[in-house]
Amino acid sequence: MTERIRVGTRRSLLARTQTDWVLGQLRRAAPDVRFDTVPIDTSGDQDVSPGSSPDFTDAIDRSLLRGEIDLAVHSAKDLPVELDPRFDVLAYPRRADPRDCLVVARHLEPARLPRGARVGSSSLRRRAQLLRWRPDLSVVEIRGNVDTRIGRVRSGAIDAVILAVAGLSRLGRADEIGRVLPSVRFVPAPAQGALAVVACAGDTALSGLVRPIDQKGTRACVTAERAFAAALGGDCRVPLGALATIRDRSLSVIGEVLSPDGRTGVRSRRTGSPEEAERLGLTLGNRLLERGAQDLWASTRR
Repeated sequence: MTERIRVGTRRSLLARTQTDWVLGQLRRAAPDVRFDTVPIDTSGDQDVSPGSSPDFTDAIDRSLLRGEIDLAVHSAKDLPVELDPRFDVLAYPRRADPRDCLVVARHLEPARLPRGARVGSSSLRRRAQLLRWRPDLSVVEIRGNVDTRIGRVRSGAIDAVILAVAGLSRLGRADEIGRVLPSVRFVPAPAQGALAVVACAGDTALSGLVRPIDQKGTRACVTAERAFAAALGGDCRVPLGALATIRDRSLSVIGEVLSPDGRTGVRSRRTGSPEEAERLGLTLGNRLLERGAQDLWASTRR
């Protein structure tokens, strides 16, 4: 008899597309197992009010704990930096492009947005980075799924919107990208572009089933970035970015914290072995705290 595994995910098209991609890998690794998708509404999907701090994992977590689903697939950047000990991340599959990009109105030149252009984003990090790059820009609060945000551009309500390259690529909409933003100036959110497969802790059978799709390099990079965020409090209301990369068996992680207006910030980098990922991220976060990140962090509350 075929084993059935229920996999929870958000209802959005992007979440379901990402989950389908993960399930494709799982089906290749375990062809005798049946994987069924279970769409779930989270509080973050229901509350799109300006200034809210969306939680895109809460209802899915409850379903795991109640035994209504067996696995969950999340965007890794949506996970709390301090993972509930009742859960384990069984796999971080191969990461997509972590960078941000601009989708721009068709009558505008992506490389030369006009002065005062209206750019949509709900992220404090992206707002601060946009203003550091172009203080003249008008950054407009915008929420909703990818279609909603791009629709605001196409309708003329805003001139551009900043989105993740990974999301557009996974949706088959890479042709909408007007300009990919360099990660050296627009350091991504920790774990952006990565996915996480989560289960209740201690389930050795599920762990053995899912572990084959875990990508060692992605796990090391995401671990370093999440540790950096944890050292800084893990608060989504802090304009911070982190990006880890592996080259020649060496892991390098860069992190920064900005003031909300992008005028000031602190940045540093740490390098070591992938096995030291968590320590490198924590050390980097603590280094920025020593250099005054706390003052920038506090300024976001004023």
